[in-house]
Amino acid sequence: QVQLVESGGGLVQAGGSLRLSCAASGRTFSMYSMAWFRQAAGKEREFVTRIHWNSAITHYGDSVKGRFTISRDRAKNTGYLQMDSLKPEDTGVYYCATANRPETYDSWGQGTQVTVSS
Repeated sequence: QVQLVESGGGLVQAGGSLRLSCAASGRTFSMYSMAWFRQAAGKEREFVTRIHWNSAITHYGDSVKGRFTISRDRAKNTGYLQMDSLKPEDTGVYYCATANRPETYDSWGQGTQVTVSS
């Protein structure tokens, strides 16, 4: 099992930036990919982005393409989500998750709140 701890959320004005971090511990050698999801109040959880842990190949949801950037530091077992040009509709709880095989996210962080004011 991998343990994940997110940090970096907060309140920001529209057009601003935030950087989220996701620190992994435990069975990190088994990580295939890391992803970020978000959930707004009253809405279903939404995929944001993912990164293949070894190759750093990335994939983004349509709503964040060109504004968000996912990266990782394998030496630190930490993933990052740089969020630029934030919009009020980006507001929600952001979760990082890891998979030890494609599309099977079995470890989740506790979430960090991101609030974008208009």
